[in-house]
Amino acid sequence: MVKRSLHLILLLGLIAAFPASALTSLQASVDRNTVSEGESIVLTVTADDSLDTQALNTQALSTDFTMQRPRTSHSTRMVNFNTTKETQWQMLLLPKRQGQLTIPTLTIDGVSSAPIKITVNPRGSAPKQTQNVYMEAHLSSKKAYVDQLVNYQVKLFLGAELQRGVLNEPVVANAQVKQLGEDKDSTQIINGRRFRVIERNYAIIADKPGTLSIQGASFNGDIVVQSQRSNSLFGFTDSRPIQTQADNLELTVQPKPASYHGQWLVADLVLLNENWPDNADYQVGTPITRTLTLTAVNSDESRLPDLNLNLPTSLKSYPEKPQRQNTVRDNKILATLTQTTAIIPTKPGTYTLPAVEVPWWNPHLNKQEIATLPEKVITVKAAEQADLPAPQTSLPATEVNTPSYWMWAALIFALLWFSTTLALIILWRKYSQHNASPAIKTEPSHQDNTIEKVSLKQACQAQNPNQVLLSLQQHFSQVFQKPMTLDKVSALSKEMADVITHLQRSAFSKTKASIDYDKILHLAEKHHPDKKKKKKSSLSNLNP
Repeated sequence: MVKRSLHLILLLGLIAAFPASALTSLQASVDRNTVSEGESIVLTVTADDSLDTQALNTQALSTDFTMQRPRTSHSTRMVNFNTTKETQWQMLLLPKRQGQLTIPTLTIDGVSSAPIKITVNPRGSAPKQTQNVYMEAHLSSKKAYVDQLVNYQVKLFLGAELQRGVLNEPVVANAQVKQLGEDKDSTQIINGRRFRVIERNYAIIADKPGTLSIQGASFNGDIVVQSQRSNSLFGFTDSRPIQTQADNLELTVQPKPASYHGQWLVADLVLLNENWPDNADYQVGTPITRTLTLTAVNSDESRLPDLNLNLPTSLKSYPEKPQRQNTVRDNKILATLTQTTAIIPTKPGTYTLPAVEVPWWNPHLNKQEIATLPEKVITVKAAEQADLPAPQTSLPATEVNTPSYWMWAALIFALLWFSTTLALIILWRKYSQHNASPAIKTEPSHQDNTIEKVSLKQACQAQNPNQVLLSLQQHFSQVFQKPMTLDKVSALSKEMADVITHLQRSAFSKTKASIDYDKILHLAEKHHPDKKKKKKSSLSNLNP
């Protein structure tokens, strides 16, 4: 009985030592009562009990403030069997207007906090050196034309250590906005205080004329500040959320002038350059690489027009895909377009490459100008077999035309000529008594080009367009016993002309054509002289 009494006394003592928790106090505080427009306030609400995260209703704050989602923390302390619990909400408030604002009373379970008066001054009224974070923004020009690039430069000044942050682009309707280049990170001393400065550039391109309203770029994140409370949630330092925004700006956008002719391009300066081969020896079938570069200052690469060459019909062109890019140099945006084209002459002669012109509008002089490349005159010579373009892909040594091969070819031709001459003399003597001799018609030799056929077959098997073009010229030069250019080979038939075109496109253009290499061999065989349709010569039995 005595033991039960002792247990009951101990239980009552423990209950007295750990009283039931109940909310008795709700306190609200701010980090500062006076701010400038665009600056944020940190509101902290503390309850002396362990409460649910959703217990605090912040709907009343939305009338005068824009707020972020609260961060909630719980803590429990025990001193001499005396337990205290605490729940804390911390949120970032951004005033919606200037003047005197009030953080209203907040209530939980009948317990309320006191209201707090806030003074919001006009933007920029507070000395910047006293602020931990602020922003500045500038436009390269307050007036622009439709499709003209305007540089929007924003600088973020940080007077405290940054824990995390996000820099948001300006908000503009009826315009394109995109970042230019990389951020620049530096330091600057302002009135004796060191600031970290992050600089970023944006391109703003208006789509329509009129007044363009630019909502300033904004920043939100966390900075590290010294803790003012011994029971800080973050130890000796606190991570305080912060938000700021640059001033709003306006841009006057003018329409395209009615007097302008051509594709619309507006820039501070436009230049047109070309890269042309140094040597002036141009031959039929040999590609000429021409590179044009269009550069526009303070324009966007997407606005640069394509370059049209309009070459004579005897000069085939195979342009590559244009390369476009934007670069920032000395706070100016350089837009460039590079166009590389392979030009292949198909006939010898003198050709005039027409001038290349790009019209553009000068916004400083308010007049149209033209960037021009003058016309160019070139002389194309007939192709010589020794000067044929070398193949790009290496073949086995047996397939390469070496001096020893031509020596043996010349020897074979000499033997064939000697044999033919000797046969003619013998036949003349044998049949001279009849005063009649068979008609002798010189035909291209089928056997003489056996080596060339093998080279062509091997090139087709390797599926090398350059080597096939070379082998076709060598093959038909041997068949017809005279130099054959690609133009002459194309003239043999429409099918052969189509094959040559596809081979050139595949060899000199990024657009690869589908090539039937078996068809090439068939056409090469097809264009041999057909001996079955010719009268058999009496010399055929005597030819070696």
